[in-house]
Amino acid sequence: MEQENECAPDSSCATCGSTSTCDAHAQERHMDELLTLRLGKIRHRVAVMSGKGGVGKTTVSVNLAIALSQMGKTVGILDADVHGPNIPKMLGLNGRGPVIGERGPVPVTTPENVKVMSMAFMLPDEDTPVVWRGPVKHTVFKQFLSEVDWGELDYLIVDLPPGTGDEPLSIAQLLGEPLCALVVTTPQDVALLDSRKSVVFGRTLNMNVLGMVENMSGLTCPHCGERIDLFKTGGGERSSRDLQVPFLGAIPIDPTVVTGGDEGRPVCLAAPDSPTSAAFRSVALRVQEAVEK
Repeated sequence: MEQENECAPDSSCATCGSTSTCDAHAQERHMDELLTLRLGKIRHRVAVMSGKGGVGKTTVSVNLAIALSQMGKTVGILDADVHGPNIPKMLGLNGRGPVIGERGPVPVTTPENVKVMSMAFMLPDEDTPVVWRGPVKHTVFKQFLSEVDWGELDYLIVDLPPGTGDEPLSIAQLLGEPLCALVVTTPQDVALLDSRKSVVFGRTLNMNVLGMVENMSGLTCPHCGERIDLFKTGGGERSSRDLQVPFLGAIPIDPTVVTGGDEGRPVCLAAPDSPTSAAFRSVALRVQEAVEK
């Protein structure tokens, strides 16, 4: 059975070696050229990874982007988790969507001038699931990177899906080299087991693993001021030493992070003077120092 979009035997496609133009391969070459062009305008690409879900990877991605923007950097966020695209909600962008400009779709921009692209902008409502297999998702990832007009950026923060499977692998390969990675964990042993795999995953793909961030690292009691280690503490720092990667910082548990995320105001905006915001700014500064050496 002939495959759809297959080149005719007598065509002249440069990819399949025939004698007339193959539309499918010509379109793919055009996307590859666009991808190279778009990525060439982005100084630093930082993939935020986690070995498992539920460790606060998206929260770290959003506040890292805001903190870098507050440091005077031009920043974009690619929400690469098509099955759980939560970044627009956390930035108060629900109901918005990209517009078509002269050079392609233009990302939605926050008041802080952070450019955002997410699958959530394409869905009719928040309850609609994305039911796709891997090849379709790969095509969408490529379109988000090659067709979207990101413009000139100092940083593109890429919020990867959790794990070390097909989707993170596909996106990392599209982003190409040099690609930096930041691994998010919680202090729990189970989370640390998976996050350690993410560090090795990054190294396997020749990423520059900037280090690990320990999220949900202790809670300050609002009544007595004592520290409560709900999920243990220090595991991220120990794993960093074991794996010989930098420890970028610990982010405490803070109710403002939850309420701010639900209301579309990340803690770096909702409570800029809080210890949690200071912790995120410290992580952002260490990321900047590491990638701009």
